[in-house]
Amino acid sequence: MTTDSTPTRRLASIEVDQFVAAAPETVWRTLTEPDLLARWWVPGDVAPIVGHEFTLDMPGFGPQPCRVLEARPPSRFVYTFTANWTLTWTLTPEGTGTRLVLEHSGFDLDDTRMASAFTRMAEGWRGTVLPRLADLATTIH
Repeated sequence: MTTDSTPTRRLASIEVDQFVAAAPETVWRTLTEPDLLARWWVPGDVAPIVGHEFTLDMPGFGPQPCRVLEARPPSRFVYTFTANWTLTWTLTPEGTGTRLVLEHSGFDLDDTRMASAFTRMAEGWRGTVLPRLADLATTIH
C-alpha cells in the first residue's frame, strides 16, 4: 500500500504480492482470457490489446468501463478500471512459478467513499481474489 500526498488530495494505491505456482504464460492467460477471468474474478470481455475497451461485470455495481493501456505478454498488463482507477499487473518468473504483483491505483483518501473502497478492496484482493487466481492457474494446462 502506498500513499502520495498533494495539497488537495491524498492518493493511495493497493499493492498485493502473490506467488503463483504456475508459469508466467499461464498466469497471463488468467488475466487476459475472458473465460478464465470469469472463473477467478468477474465476467469481462478483456483482451490484451492496447486501446481495447471492455467492461467488467461487477456484482452489485454492474458493468464497469475499462481500457487497456499496456500489454506486454507475459510480463505486464495495465488497464483502467472505472474512470478513477488503474490496475497494473506485473508478472516475474520465480523458480517454477510466477511472482504476481498487482497495483490498484487511484484512491482519493479524502473522499469518504473512496477511502472505504480502498479498505474493502485491499482486503478482497489479498484475502480472496488473488488467492483464487493462484488456485485456478495451477489447474490450467
